[in-house]
Amino acid sequence: METTTRVYHAGSRAVQDRVGVREAADHVGRSIGPGIKPVAAAFLERRPLLVVGAAAPETGRVWASPLAGAPGFVRATGPRQLSVTGGLRPADPLATALATGGTHVGTLALDPCTRRRMRLNGRSRPTPRGFAVEADRVFANCPKYLQKRESYEVVADREPGESRRTRRLTDAQRAFVDSADTFFIATVHEDGAEAGHRGGNPGFVRTVSPTELTWRDYPGNAMFLTLGNLAVDPRAGLLFLDWTTGATLLLTGEARTEFTSGGERRVRFTLTEAVDTPRAVPLRWSAPAYSPANPTPPG
Repeated sequence: METTTRVYHAGSRAVQDRVGVREAADHVGRSIGPGIKPVAAAFLERRPLLVVGAAAPETGRVWASPLAGAPGFVRATGPRQLSVTGGLRPADPLATALATGGTHVGTLALDPCTRRRMRLNGRSRPTPRGFAVEADRVFANCPKYLQKRESYEVVADREPGESRRTRRLTDAQRAFVDSADTFFIATVHEDGAEAGHRGGNPGFVRTVSPTELTWRDYPGNAMFLTLGNLAVDPRAGLLFLDWTTGATLLLTGEARTEFTSGGERRVRFTLTEAVDTPRAVPLRWSAPAYSPANPTPPG
């Protein structure tokens, strides 16, 4: 198992020290290791959705993208290896990254039905049936801010529409973001990548202009992996998913953390490019029950 010294780089340590949670972070960090335990392997094999985060080698831009399939399309195929059958569509911004051996990849598997989630980070390599990730770090996250969705169905005849790329958010896209209760965020550092989750009641993330978003960073597990990455590398990718229609909105740009005198943290994201794809995910989830941990967003 990795030590906390190796788990946290200088960016995460700087944020932990600023907030005063280094001791708590060290405690949580002891649960992080490179192995996929049997309970984690069983969890992965039941998931119909996997979020992946990485930097596109063509542009250096960071993206978070969804992968969906019948349970079993994601499996542990070794004590330190995750394998995915199938891959991203050629038009996806991370298609080349996952087809390139040695790419730093962060993955997030979640179960909205039980509000459980786990993360596995490592390096990817292409395989004849998709790609694999050799794990460097495997760990579970607490259920905070994860909305409960009791069930899902596969929409068999749902085919992805044509992706639309823009450099500014449309009014419809801004309304979609402003009504979201969940998004996913990808960040990177010199030796790795992370795919994380952010959740709250609708309104917790807001567009302040066609090129800027902001959200409050709620108290979490004290590790500050995402904010730590942003402290050393501002590149970030966001994924917004319509849990009913399967539409996705992928955003790439840069993010910075603002610390207020009252102890609140707020993240501001500046957009470089957006990719909007109708019917991208063939899953339809039930309506959410919002997490009891969610703060009420300001009016």
